Amino acid sequence: QVQLVESGGGLVQPGGSLRLSCAVSGRTLSNGGDMGWFRQAPGKEREFVAGIRLGTGRTSYADSVKGRFTVSRDNAKNTVYLQMNNLRPEDTSVYYCAARIFVFTGFSTSDSDYRYWGQGTQVTVSS
Repeated sequence: QVQLVESGGGLVQPGGSLRLSCAVSGRTLSNGGDMGWFRQAPGKEREFVAGIRLGTGRTSYADSVKGRFTVSRDNAKNTVYLQMNNLRPEDTSVYYCAARIFVFTGFSTSDSDYRYWGQGTQVTVSS
């Protein structure tokens, strides 16, 4: 019943910014769990980008995006965001939001631990 829908992707020049949105239905963010952002480029494996533990607000980032990307949530809108600044060509990828609901361990950066996935949104960074 949980549905995730990403939006906000597009084409930007290097150094530009985008904000991705992940609208959640079938579950309220206030019920807790983890939300993660992953990306997958052609010829590469899916990799963790950023995530947030909904109950505490604690965030986690891949080293490649730390200081440039920010993950946040808006409980009123039941939406998770990924603010991407100072984008680089290597950030070009399809970005996915994902959710894990019943979590009793530490935050996970492994895509195998996430049960629900959105369809993805394309981000292209090019001059």
